[in-house]
Amino acid sequence: MDLGKLIQERIRDIPDYPKAGVMFKDITPLLADHVAFAGVVDTIVNHHGRGTIDKIVGIEARGFILAAPVAYHFGAGFVPVRKKGKLPAATHGETYDLEYGTETIEIHADALEPGDRVLIVDDVLATGGTARAAAELVRRGGGDVAGLSVLLELSFLNGRDKLGNLDVHSLVTV
Repeated sequence: MDLGKLIQERIRDIPDYPKAGVMFKDITPLLADHVAFAGVVDTIVNHHGRGTIDKIVGIEARGFILAAPVAYHFGAGFVPVRKKGKLPAATHGETYDLEYGTETIEIHADALEPGDRVLIVDDVLATGGTARAAAELVRRGGGDVAGLSVLLELSFLNGRDKLGNLDVHSLVTV
C-alpha cells in the first residue's frame, strides 16, 4: 500500500478540539499501526540520509513520539523542545502565535553544540509558528537547522510561508 494513503487513513479528525473551530488531527491510530509508524520513521530517515544529522529536535508532545525513533535510526541525539517551565535546567525560550492563541517553547541552553546539524521533527505543520520558533531556538543554541520533517502539512494554513528557506519535508500534504 502507498505510505501516503496509509498515513491519511490512520489520521482521524476530531472537530472542535482543543477549542471550537479547530479540526484536530489525531495520530494515535497511526502510532498503533506498526507498519504505518515504521514507514513514517523510515521515510524521514531515508529522506535526509544516515550520518547527516547530529541531533533531532522533537517538539512537545507528539513530535517526541516521532523524533525519538528517528534519532535512534540516525545514530543522533534527541533534544526535546517543551512548553515553558517544563525543562529543569537553564533554557532559551521563544514565544509564537498558533491558530488558537500564543505559546512559549523552550530548549535547554546546553542541549546543542556549536555547529550541530539539527533536524526538527513534529507531527503537523499548520500555521508554522511552532516550527519557526523551534528553528530559532536551534539557531540560538548554536545549531544549524538542516530541515524540518513533519508527518502532515496543512497547506491551506500556509505554514511554509513563515519558515523562509528552511528545507521542509512533509510525508502528506492536504
